[in-house]
Amino acid sequence: MLIYTPRDLGASIRERRKALGLDQVELAKQIGASRRWLIQVENGKAGASFGLLLRTLNALGMQLDLKTPSDEPTSSQEPLSTPDLDFVLARARRGAASE
Repeated sequence: MLIYTPRDLGASIRERRKALGLDQVELAKQIGASRRWLIQVENGKAGASFGLLLRTLNALGMQLDLKTPSDEPTSSQEPLSTPDLDFVLARARRGAASE
């Protein structure tokens, strides 16, 4: 799914959560957030903590894959590697712990 807006991201999070049979309270507890925060994210509220969004995606088994239109591989071009989400999350957790 292509994500262009916070509403797109929220909709994809809601859809995946429901597909996994999780309610908002369960997922919020799992990621260390409030149900209110999750409701706001699922409704597309801008300004959510990026680190917490990444934890949410990780808890749902989702990956963030950033691409630009020029990233489409051609016959002479190797595809770009996918970012290591575990590394990104670990870095975000270290940053949050030092605050």
